[in-house]
Amino acid sequence: MRNSVLDEWNQADESAAAEAMLTCCGAQRWATQMVALRPIANVAALSEMADSIWATMSESDWLKAFACHPRIGERKPASASERSTVWSQQEQAGASSGSNDVLRKLAEGNALYEHRFGFTFIVCATGKSSDEMLAILELRLANDRMAELKEAAEQQRQIMQLRLGKWLLS
Repeated sequence: MRNSVLDEWNQADESAAAEAMLTCCGAQRWATQMVALRPIANVAALSEMADSIWATMSESDWLKAFACHPRIGERKPASASERSTVWSQQEQAGASSGSNDVLRKLAEGNALYEHRFGFTFIVCATGKSSDEMLAILELRLANDRMAELKEAAEQQRQIMQLRLGKWLLS
């Protein structure tokens, strides 16, 4: 099945094509490699290629992608496009409806997580309540750094796939 957004992206100049990918995942090397694979025949191939390329990324790529996400319960990260910021707010909608106590615990947990692991807590927040996100955060604080880095990369992959879907509908 054809997708007009994908068709236009396949024909776009490299800069515009990379920018579109960066809204879905902030790892520059991932976006560059996605652009290099054009033309991509269909949505299924795009999804498969996105995962295949993500699987080749290193810790530094993962950290760049993580840095493009606001902390759970916050508005905007230091480096993200306007579209990516809007998507983050939509994805984290469950965090805004939490009690003051839960929101305080999320903020404290975010700070502890960053101190412990050296990067922002990443969770595929779509459809999750603030209580669920807090429970996930508390569980993941027990991980060692390598296990947590891998889990955060998997969460980023899930977010990337959701954002590719949103982008294809834009």
